[in-house]
Amino acid sequence: MWNDLNTGAYEGMIAETVVIPGHHGDMIHAYWSRPLGAGPCPGLVLIPHMPGWDEYCREAARRFTQHGYSVLCPNIYERFGHGTPAEVSKRAIEAGGVTDESTMGDCQASLDFLRAQSASNGRTGVIGMCSGGRHAFLAACTLEGVDAAVDCWGGGVVADPEKATPARPKAPVEFAEGLDCPLLGIFGNEDFSPTVEEVDKLEAVLKDLGKDYEFHRYDGAGHGIWYYDKPMYRQEQAMDSWNKALSFLDRHLKG
Repeated sequence: MWNDLNTGAYEGMIAETVVIPGHHGDMIHAYWSRPLGAGPCPGLVLIPHMPGWDEYCREAARRFTQHGYSVLCPNIYERFGHGTPAEVSKRAIEAGGVTDESTMGDCQASLDFLRAQSASNGRTGVIGMCSGGRHAFLAACTLEGVDAAVDCWGGGVVADPEKATPARPKAPVEFAEGLDCPLLGIFGNEDFSPTVEEVDKLEAVLKDLGKDYEFHRYDGAGHGIWYYDKPMYRQEQAMDSWNKALSFLDRHLKG
């Protein structure tokens, strides 16, 4: 839980940019933060959101590392070149967006990377916010080695077929039958993507399939409730859902 630490315990971490083989063997950058000291520890793939492979993603990775996770955040936007996150995101949008295929390839490579580390406890999860939440759901349904997944306000998990694009040929909910790990969902009831109705539809599908999931929905909150640098930040809802995410991951990846 947040701030539930022992003031006498050793704490340390290392965080750095590394290069790993991603989808189709493409060499991609990734931000890797992990605890120093006694292991083993679980792995967590943090999938970037549409604002890009940015400073917020790095900060979120370090927060999870402070709570005992080896976190890898792959640059799923590598194919659009380098620059500021805003510059790269703009190029990605103009090109039709990052493809689900390449993102899942990069995520599988990230899962494999974390499991191969000598300090790994053999368990790995995925988490993402915004478009990263959509990708986290898709990864949990289609990739190998996902032991827990967290979807933070992922828009487009439920989508009409006419909204399909070359980059996103199918809505992730179509793969829901393949979900074989616990799923946590965090949503704001004032969000525009996903809407309350879309979250209802997703929950109905998961319930019908008998999947292991828990959803937390927050009144007075919309999209991006963890983003303290934006007006959408909601302190009370953010900290409650942070604690729920940490508790969920601890149960399924540390236990």
